[in-house]
Amino acid sequence: MSGDNFHVHGADEHAIEHEAQHGPGLAQYVAIFTAVLSTLGAIVSYQGGASQNEAMLYKNEAVLKKTQASDQWNFYQAKSSKGHLMELAYDLAPPGKKAGYKTQIEKYAEEKKAIKKEAEALEEASRLANEHSEHVMHPHHKQAQSMTLIQIAISLASITALTRVRWLFALAALAAAGGVSLWVLALAG
Repeated sequence: MSGDNFHVHGADEHAIEHEAQHGPGLAQYVAIFTAVLSTLGAIVSYQGGASQNEAMLYKNEAVLKKTQASDQWNFYQAKSSKGHLMELAYDLAPPGKKAGYKTQIEKYAEEKKAIKKEAEALEEASRLANEHSEHVMHPHHKQAQSMTLIQIAISLASITALTRVRWLFALAALAAAGGVSLWVLALAG
């Protein structure tokens, strides 16, 4: 039929010609916008989960070290009690047996020094692990807020595609800008 100078355009040809004359439509912009936001959202979500997991590991380490320190302080207390019993025995013992008790008193005093040093080191390790946990967790709140705004932007963009109401797309862009800004703050913080 094209030989008779009459040509019937198919629907696909009409769409291609329309796009060539008028440029990409709102639906294409929304699709690209949504794809980019989905990718950013996946990255933010991963980072948020990773920071939360890392913070939990540090918090678990802090609890473990605190428990070990508590065990050492209990051991220290037991040595103190034994030392006090030796002091009492020393006071009550006849002069010929005092030397043995004196040796025991000195032994417990030395053991207590080592135990105290280890307990204090474990408490310091616990404190440091707690600090690391708080430091790692700090950006998580901004990451969560960022992800929320990105999800809102994706939802608004989807509604824009269905309703073709352009101001919704502007609102989606505003929410996306807020989400990306919070993500950048989380990365910087």
